[in-house]
Amino acid sequence: MKILFIGGTGTISSAITRQLAERKDCQLYLINRGTRANEVPANVKTIVADINDEADVAKKLEGMMFDCVCDFIGFVPEQIERDHRLFKGRTRQYMYISSASAYAKPANNYIITEGTSLVNPHWEYSRNKIACENLLMKWYREEGFPVTIIRPSHTYCERSVPVGIHGANGSWQVLKRMLEGKKVIIHGDGESLWTMTHNEDFARGFIGLIGNPHAIGEAYQIMSDETLTWNQIYKTVADALGVELKPYYVSSAFLADIEPNGYDMEGNLLGDKAVSVVFDCSKLKRAVPDFTTHISFAEGCRRTVKHILAHPELQREDKEFDEWCDKIISVLDEAKAKF
Repeated sequence: MKILFIGGTGTISSAITRQLAERKDCQLYLINRGTRANEVPANVKTIVADINDEADVAKKLEGMMFDCVCDFIGFVPEQIERDHRLFKGRTRQYMYISSASAYAKPANNYIITEGTSLVNPHWEYSRNKIACENLLMKWYREEGFPVTIIRPSHTYCERSVPVGIHGANGSWQVLKRMLEGKKVIIHGDGESLWTMTHNEDFARGFIGLIGNPHAIGEAYQIMSDETLTWNQIYKTVADALGVELKPYYVSSAFLADIEPNGYDMEGNLLGDKAVSVVFDCSKLKRAVPDFTTHISFAEGCRRTVKHILAHPELQREDKEFDEWCDKIISVLDEAKAKF
């Protein structure tokens, strides 16, 4: 199979790239700017280009046909329209990475399937993903454009520990607070349900849909079957660090009102993580009967923490976020003391 990824070195896609590179029946190409060339397996071909330079990309792809094209970095309809122009008639399958945050918040049922309504008044990111899905399904119905839509939830890799609340520089500052014995803010009471999926597990489900005739014109969610509370998630992170968790609970609505710079708290919490969800992946398992997840969050978290602690370049401090946390805790403690 001849496969093209737009991206291919990100949190979700890097594991897929590695697993496909091990297969002898696959010829994989990546379109990206080449900034992570050292992370790409030697037998994967990289087309160095800015996907937003449509004329340059079209020239570099001239005469090429693909069994599958996947866009991992398409966020707005204009980007999907560009892909449609570039790949219509040039691929047997076009796979689009959408988001489980597109599902209604809150949904009528906490058990989420691909049939759950798509609507999110809290997050522009999710609304754009919905608009992209609508465009792709319109082209599928009207002209047979061979789309498969993928909706991941909270997928993580070795580069960052997944947490509910962090600043613009990612999750390291939360881990640093744990290591320093400081209190860590957890939204709500920490008892809402969530799912974490290691990117190696995600890759197994994704690869099973490549070239799968049942997948054309369909949407699939790919997640672990392990459901955790946020208290369990943060406790697992603290355990991996070998420290005591000191949780400090704050209303999600309050956090959304005073969000830190560079982080959309309304979208990330009210539009996503603050709502209990349990994903039913039976549709995926019907299409990919041998799909199963292998990596528990405890194991995946231990791997990620070990990797981050061994790579100082991943330890990006965020003093502004740290001060924001301290201020919230101080103000709320002062308010409590008045009663």
